[in-house]
Amino acid sequence: MARKLKGWQELPCGAIISDLQAVKENKTGAWRSLRPVWNNEKCRQCLLCWIYCPDSAILIQDGKVVGIDYDYCKGCGICAGICPAKAIEMEKEKK
Repeated sequence: MARKLKGWQELPCGAIISDLQAVKENKTGAWRSLRPVWNNEKCRQCLLCWIYCPDSAILIQDGKVVGIDYDYCKGCGICAGICPAKAIEMEKEKK
């Protein structure tokens, strides 16, 4: 028996996260092939990496970058590309 498909008016709005706990439990960093390595000594604390990171994987504490959350970082390299101080370098993932 064929299933009746919903019309576009009945579909929920996209990009709305209603279950935040499920998002936290879905650690997506395991599929990356490259990983960003942050160098604290080179970092100017401009926060551009944090602004541009599509995965919110740049860790901020007291208004400063303190590291990278590898549980959620997918290794896209946007942070390394945007960093004016070259404080983030992409390296092959070691597994």
